[in-house]
This record gives sequence, C-alpha cells and structure tokens, in this order.
Amino acid sequence: MTRSDLVVLLAERFGQLAQRDTEFAVKTILDAMSDSLSRGHRIEIRGFGSFQVNRRPPRMGRNPRSGEQVLIPEKLVPHFKPGKALREGVDAVNGADKEVLAAQQIKG
Repeated sequence: MTRSDLVVLLAERFGQLAQRDTEFAVKTILDAMSDSLSRGHRIEIRGFGSFQVNRRPPRMGRNPRSGEQVLIPEKLVPHFKPGKALREGVDAVNGADKEVLAAQQIKG
C-alpha cells in the first residue's frame, strides 16, 4: 500500500471527509512521526508496533573495486518492531495460505 492508496482508502471509508482533507491528515501524521523519530523519540502504536531509532556503530568496510579498507561512519537508522496483534494477524493469514496450498497439493 502506498501513501496515495491510504489516502484514497480513508477518503472512501470516511465519506464526510474530502480527499484533500484526508491527504492533509495523513501527511500531518507521517510528518509528526518523522519529526519525533528525528528527535530520537520512540513511537508506540498499541496493537500495531513501535518505531525507534537504532544506532549502527562505525565499522571498517572494503571498497569493492580496489579492496581498500574504508571507514564507514556511525549511522542512526529507523527501526520498526511489529506488535503482537500484527505479528499474529500476519501469521494467521500466512497459516491459512499454507493450509490452502497443502490441500491443493493433496488433491492435485
């Protein structure tokens, strides 16, 4: 799902909102999340998951062309950890797909 797909879905689900208003709401939420992460804060959405910033320490790497060692600097990267409900929901869907495939293999 893309950002524009989300805007269209929300606009359809909530008919009282114009698509322009829905687009503004989605942009505002995502901007607030980005701003919060850039400040180093953790975001937790119960039943969905949490976002936090992880630190990748500096390390030595290699230039693939010359084989020369290169220092790769420290990085701060966003990380998403799914919540229990999301993990179980995704697993249930995958489990149902596996059962359908197993039944098709037995029949076929």
